[in-house]
Amino acid sequence: MLKRVFFSMLLLAALTPAFSQQTDSRIIVNADQGEHTISRQIYGHFAEHLGRCVYGGFYVGEDNTDIPNTNGIRNDVIKALKELKVPNLRWPGGCFADTYHWKDGIGPKADRPTIVNVWWGGVTEDNSFGTHDFLNMCEMLDAEPYLAANVGSGEVQELIDWVQYVNHGGVSPMSDLRKENGREEPWGVKYWGVGNEAWGCGGNMTPEYYADVYKKYATFMSTWRNEEGIFRIASGASSGDYKWTEVLMQKLPPSLVEGLALHHYSVIDWNNKGPATGFSEEQYFTTMQRALHMEELVTRHSTIMDKYDPDQRIALVVDEWGGWYNVEPGTNPGFLYQQNTMRDAMIAGTTLNIFHNHADRVRMANLAQTINVLQAVLLTDEEKMILTPTYHVMKMYNVHQDAQLLPLTLQNVDYELNGQKLPAISASASKDADGNVHVSLVNIDAKNARTVSLTVRGTEKGSVSGTILQSANLSDHNTFDNPDKIAPKTFRGFQKNGDQLTVTLPPFSVVVLAVE
Repeated sequence: MLKRVFFSMLLLAALTPAFSQQTDSRIIVNADQGEHTISRQIYGHFAEHLGRCVYGGFYVGEDNTDIPNTNGIRNDVIKALKELKVPNLRWPGGCFADTYHWKDGIGPKADRPTIVNVWWGGVTEDNSFGTHDFLNMCEMLDAEPYLAANVGSGEVQELIDWVQYVNHGGVSPMSDLRKENGREEPWGVKYWGVGNEAWGCGGNMTPEYYADVYKKYATFMSTWRNEEGIFRIASGASSGDYKWTEVLMQKLPPSLVEGLALHHYSVIDWNNKGPATGFSEEQYFTTMQRALHMEELVTRHSTIMDKYDPDQRIALVVDEWGGWYNVEPGTNPGFLYQQNTMRDAMIAGTTLNIFHNHADRVRMANLAQTINVLQAVLLTDEEKMILTPTYHVMKMYNVHQDAQLLPLTLQNVDYELNGQKLPAISASASKDADGNVHVSLVNIDAKNARTVSLTVRGTEKGSVSGTILQSANLSDHNTFDNPDKIAPKTFRGFQKNGDQLTVTLPPFSVVVLAVE
């Protein structure tokens, strides 16, 4: 079992004499002691029928001649997400999933019924983007599809048919229907969510009731995916609802579940979320309190899971995470469109470090959401598209995908504001298949640069290089008029002496070092 001390911010008293007074913190990475793999699936994304995420984001229609596309899917979006190495994509929701009937989105598009999106803005959708469109897009992205099934307003047979439609290669009513609709071979979908937020928009269920509902649905999800089977993900807890996790782990037979979800957003106050830009340092500090709370949530939910699943067979799947603010002025409040600043880069960098350091249990996650919604990696405006600071962090970090997690010890320093404290430095490290070591460092301090004494032990690799994401102001962001205001740059703020590096991290910056 992974020892939690790798990222516990312990004060290593025995190491104190080795510091100079100018050193804020110290990190020791043990490159020869890795045990667990950082699953690339941690870098998943989320595409809900919400605002302009699908329609106007991913999909602009086959008849669009102004925006280059392939079968209606934006070419620039595909290119950007492939460079991000997106491993999986969750669809069609979210809350929308429990009102979505998949058969409405197959067959000739002119014959498809419309649907009113009661969750997000009350808009009418024409179902022109459906199962074939999504799964074919995932093939374009080289990403695993993650389908969220309708449990709230659907029926078991509806899910049985969907699994058969996308996964069964032989003769059956649903595979025959798929072939009639132009797809000969099945897609082989592995990841399936059995409902979404069953405690809320998915039905306002109790954990005891949902556990029984889940068992019914999971029982009839045949493993039509060759020898690999399918990966069933139960609707898990909201943030600190530890009872939900306890009940599901007690009641769900291990043979019926492969993953347990967790949702947590970095929200200042659900009734007063604050602006996405032009926020105060106090608002920033509170946002980072919420983001760093992920460490406690993952630890405590994992501890409950360990009690019932000591072999850690069941994955903790954080399939919704990110920052949530008030929508941009003048936009539809149901579309959840917000800008993306250096604050969001801080959320992304620290959260991914937390996931890395819990790689024994956290084996899949999904940022909410991919395009034009919440903490998006891409924003679009007609033919224009920009990359956000969150995009850049996730691209800098993708060197960790499927790499070996390296244990580290971290003596930290505090970021203080109005008598409150947060750990200023966040870190994680991994070793790739070629033996190269990568260390991710985040300084969340809004005002102070921090110096880190970094020692990498157990490797003969010695050449060091780095990349940094930083800007002059926390509220800085990329716009359609200035799309490259924030972009990664070569980092030279370190000095090397043997196996020790002295690294200077500017305020609110993200750095990835490579030891090759």
